[in-house]
Amino acid sequence: MRSSLKFTNKLNMLSEMTGESRFQILEYENLDGASDAETAFGLNIIRQSGIKLKQLRIILEESAVKIEPNSLSYMKGDIDVKSKSGGLIGFGKKIITSKLTGETAFKPTYSGNGEIFLEPSFGHFALIELEDDEIIVSDNMFYACEEGVEVSAAIQKNISASFLGNEGLYQTNLQGNGIVALKVPVPESEIFKCVLINDTLKVDGNFAILRTGNIEFSVEKSSKSIVGTMVSGEGLVNVYRGTGEVW
Repeated sequence: MRSSLKFTNKLNMLSEMTGESRFQILEYENLDGASDAETAFGLNIIRQSGIKLKQLRIILEESAVKIEPNSLSYMKGDIDVKSKSGGLIGFGKKIITSKLTGETAFKPTYSGNGEIFLEPSFGHFALIELEDDEIIVSDNMFYACEEGVEVSAAIQKNISASFLGNEGLYQTNLQGNGIVALKVPVPESEIFKCVLINDTLKVDGNFAILRTGNIEFSVEKSSKSIVGTMVSGEGLVNVYRGTGEVW
């Protein structure tokens, strides 16, 4: 077959992490696909701002991954797709978890050999490898993970504080062994990692996007007295205590 097209598509690899499967964050070098003046103007602004389109590729080698529904762009190879409900009890737990966290109830499992490309995005991604670890992340950050990672809901122990602290009553809990791909709200250059060693971190707002499972979360008045809180103007702060990490 002959064609007039010159296929010069190029993707740059920003980062890679390998476990049972291989996760890669890819970046498009340039976007020129304008078919009208309005789109061309928008693409020009994107180029001038240095914004690049990114895409997550997962390479399966007799392995399996869970992916957030409606995230698939395309895949090639001998790959089987299943959605496990876990029976009636498992179905009920997944529905409850979905209602509480805002995450979709069923995460399809892709297993076999081949390549999976998820939907391109102008957003930002992070890869994390869990080794019998546990992390709690903000809603809608989960994107994909290896089969050895369990995705569930994490309830805030201080229920009344959760309503007041803008962190939500439930967040997403990721626990086990394997690689996790997350959608993060800002580029990595704008994320700070606070390492706590039997220490306390107080944040004025819901800026924390991730914490390790051994960090306790609560919401407290910025001053011990109500009068002090009113005078300071800060009101309530999110408090993280223990030993671990807060992003």
